[in-house]
Amino acid sequence: MNEIAFSLDTVWMLLAAMLVFWMQPGFALCEAGFTRGKNTANILMKNFVDFMFGSLLFFFLGFGFMFGSDGAGFIGMPNWGDLSFYSGDLPVEGFLIFETVFCATSATIVSGAMAERTKFSMYLIYSAVISLFIYPIEGHWTWGGGWLCSDAADGFMMSVFGDVFHDFAGSAIVHSVGGVLALIGALALGPRIGKYTKEGMSRAIPGHNLAMAALGVFILWLGWFGFNPGSQLAASGEVNRVAISHVFLTTNLAAVAGGMSTMFLTWFKYGKPSLSLTLNGVLAGLVGITAGCDLVSPMGAVVIGLVCGLVLVYAIEFIDHKLHIDDPVGASSVHGVCGILGTVMTGLFSTTNGLFYGYGFGFLGAQVFGVLVIDLWAAACGVALFYGIKKLHGLRVNARIEEEGLDIYEHGECCYN
Repeated sequence: MNEIAFSLDTVWMLLAAMLVFWMQPGFALCEAGFTRGKNTANILMKNFVDFMFGSLLFFFLGFGFMFGSDGAGFIGMPNWGDLSFYSGDLPVEGFLIFETVFCATSATIVSGAMAERTKFSMYLIYSAVISLFIYPIEGHWTWGGGWLCSDAADGFMMSVFGDVFHDFAGSAIVHSVGGVLALIGALALGPRIGKYTKEGMSRAIPGHNLAMAALGVFILWLGWFGFNPGSQLAASGEVNRVAISHVFLTTNLAAVAGGMSTMFLTWFKYGKPSLSLTLNGVLAGLVGITAGCDLVSPMGAVVIGLVCGLVLVYAIEFIDHKLHIDDPVGASSVHGVCGILGTVMTGLFSTTNGLFYGYGFGFLGAQVFGVLVIDLWAAACGVALFYGIKKLHGLRVNARIEEEGLDIYEHGECCYN
């Protein structure tokens, strides 16, 4: 029976990894559909690069940085492709693949916000840095058994808050980090040509294919059923069966609630229900529930999705109209703002230690502190990375390439003849 359980858990982990990998084409189609056709090949290429670079770099070094040294210190020890250091319950090769697809997701989030004006050669550099350095280090603090999640009685989090930081599948660790990096990258690049008038008014630059974007969101939605339930890393036994079923339900409820709240809010604000914003509303609900999908009730998941879907609309407006940061796909709002919001709301709606269930402010404080530390790390790294590249080599293509499209100039081919 133990052998059967071990096999079942291994197959479940690998199946979940396949679903998370399937999110990569989801991101690619979503980003391509929300941007102009002249840059489609460039966007698709960047999504391939994220996974290719991420897989190799995480295998050689990032896996050790994240899971080495038993969670002690600022960063784990590099593994140089040697997997023998890991002593978990499941096969290390399968666990490596599962963590690799998460790493690639964090890097991919950034590409959408910096689309249509970034040099491909510079994209290779910052994609590699995210996969090799930025993500594994904060992952070491959390999923690597580090100081933010250590439940040792004498640990920092327990001594200060009486509880530890909780992010079941990555609202903060994956999504808010990607969203913060996306925001800083878009700020460093500057807006696309023609995005803002001389008076500072924002102009809409419609994407070329909403059908492609909608298909991408459906694929991401499906992939999230590996992203969240798969993070249980086991399917055998009554506890795990109940856990993954519960996470499936809360994940879906938050997604539909996010999409519904965005649809009705845009209908009220703009007179018509917006498809493009509703698509992002679904993603906002998915991002928001990812931190606490295992701890909140189904009704709590609905509330989290509703709130994220509503906040998303105002976040996109604020970043675009007030801050004048040009984010073509809304990545900084979907992943950054809603990732932070979902992590904090876990401290409110957790049925085991949340504020709204009478457990006090300790867990909520741990959630706020954890996401703050993680995103400050991402922001500091993002400023050094993007402004460093901008100063040394330049991030942005010249005006002629941007106006005529990156596909021909950067890749010598285009998606549409």
